[in-house]
Amino acid sequence: MGKSASTVRFAVVGDLHVTKDSAGSLRGLFAQASATADALLLCGDLTDYGTAEEAQVLADELGAVSVPIVAVLGNHDYESGTPETVTELLTRAGVRVLDGEACEIEGVGIAGAKGFAGGFGHGSLGAWGEPAIKQFVQEALHEAMKLESALAKLRMARRIALLHYSPITGTVQGEPVEIFPFLGSSRLEEPLLRYPVDAVFHGHAHRGTLEAKTINGVPVFNVAKPLLLRSRPDQPPFRLFELPREAAPAPAGAA
Repeated sequence: MGKSASTVRFAVVGDLHVTKDSAGSLRGLFAQASATADALLLCGDLTDYGTAEEAQVLADELGAVSVPIVAVLGNHDYESGTPETVTELLTRAGVRVLDGEACEIEGVGIAGAKGFAGGFGHGSLGAWGEPAIKQFVQEALHEAMKLESALAKLRMARRIALLHYSPITGTVQGEPVEIFPFLGSSRLEEPLLRYPVDAVFHGHAHRGTLEAKTINGVPVFNVAKPLLLRSRPDQPPFRLFELPREAAPAPAGAA
């Protein structure tokens, strides 16, 4: 499939979990994504333990990509306590890593944040009791505020939200119910109701569901690579998502 003059195409995947032994294993995937899309979007857990060695392996693998790359980090990228190192190495490789920021690709705005856990709906953890519980909930609120800040910066008609944790229960269905609170938070859905987007992408839930919708009907896609491999074994392990290109403004003085 070649690139399109009428649509903007995004290849989206998360949960690559790159290790020091992953060299050479992803270049084919990235080359295929680059050949079919206008940009590559990565939804966190890019590395397995968040080490500099793993991040460098991923940066080298991304050398096969000739289109813009936008990413958010995931919980695994924080495991070694140096997410800034992961970000720095990927940034050197040309990746735009979003953490409460926004960018624009081919006229489409992209707002990105990692997100956090905390549960969904009436099962959301409340900020009551021990200081550790309050700190946990504050982190969830902080990540939701990051997403809202990024969304508020977008002025274009077409918009995408990029996360690692899920904002809804629909795309974590299939995981054990007991771990739902650790897979995402409804607090991430609230900014999406105030600042509607065309689509939301996340990873994290390897045994979840490919697609569901927010309360206001926005499609949410779980693009965790293990889930894509298991659910669509006959297709490349990335989600190809299209949006119409915005018509170029007519030249001044044109009839």
